[in-house]
Amino acid sequence: MTAFNGRVGLVQRVVPSYRAPFFDALGAACPSGLAVFAGKPKPGEMIKTVETLDQAQLSHAKNLHLFDHSLYICIQIGLLRWLKAWDPDVLIVEANPRYLRTPAAVRWMHTRGRPVIGWGLGAPLLSGPLASMRHQRRTRFIRQFDALITYSQAGGDQYAHLGYAKERIFVAVNAVTPPPAHPLPVRPAPAEDLRRRVLFVGRLQERKQIHNLLAACAQLPDALQPELVIVGDGPDRARLQALAQELYPQATFTGALFGDALEAQFRGADLFVLPGTGGLAMQQAMSFGLPVIAAEADGTQADLVRPRNGWQIPPNDVSALQTALHQALSDIAALRKMGAESYRIVSEEVNLDKMVAVFLQALKRTTP
Repeated sequence: MTAFNGRVGLVQRVVPSYRAPFFDALGAACPSGLAVFAGKPKPGEMIKTVETLDQAQLSHAKNLHLFDHSLYICIQIGLLRWLKAWDPDVLIVEANPRYLRTPAAVRWMHTRGRPVIGWGLGAPLLSGPLASMRHQRRTRFIRQFDALITYSQAGGDQYAHLGYAKERIFVAVNAVTPPPAHPLPVRPAPAEDLRRRVLFVGRLQERKQIHNLLAACAQLPDALQPELVIVGDGPDRARLQALAQELYPQATFTGALFGDALEAQFRGADLFVLPGTGGLAMQQAMSFGLPVIAAEADGTQADLVRPRNGWQIPPNDVSALQTALHQALSDIAALRKMGAESYRIVSEEVNLDKMVAVFLQALKRTTP
């Protein structure tokens, strides 16, 4: 991995704890310095943030959160003051028009002849009576950036569809873990009288759709019904445990696990399932050689979950989930091959090292 020698500024609404390893890895690759400007989440968002970074400076914004849902906007107080103090050679910001101070930061940089890179999920199609007006606003917004970094190929295609130059779009597939340091776990075929083990890891909240996983497992033939292990905690745990007693008593709720205890769950599973949104644990599951069933969400799953290592299913579709589970659990030999492909993907294609390399490429392409 090469380095970028300019001073880099990076603006985020918040710095979640899962993103800290990436910022530290990027900071280590920027010897002239990386400074991150970020604030606190909204009350009730349940985002675990960090107070410091090891390889980058973290300055704290005062986030002013206004309105909710589709009307939500955020004003980061102190952004221009931080820009003047850090004086970066290049700036990376979230490509989100809801963050109202971003255009002012772009103007500050461009006035000094310095580039700004937008970093975002993409630009999915809009609908509704104001779709045309919102489309024009979004197009104007992204055109102010000198380059765009997106989490997925689908996001890159969406930006290109808005007319943004393809040669200035960089796809840094979303990664939260480095390449696995351990070898591919060896999983012998389970004994005929033992149930396969299906694993979910994540926060227990309604949008994770764990109730659909319980229902889909219950609909499987008895011989294929797996041992279901649900790792995590959250506001929906009590309801889900009560529902499991009714729908699928074979489910085990372990609570939140970390370190060796969590690794043991990955090593002991046959299949990882993500029935709803999110998915930070998916890459970790793949690093332990697990095939994946994942609901389609923001497009980032397509770069990780492919026909050779898993199944993508429509969101909130119990029938599709049950069908994928049936296919997966019916052929353990094929499942092992898919797990090996998962391990290869996170070893060679989708990991923190690859993500940092794309950011460095974008930084170098946008500066003299």
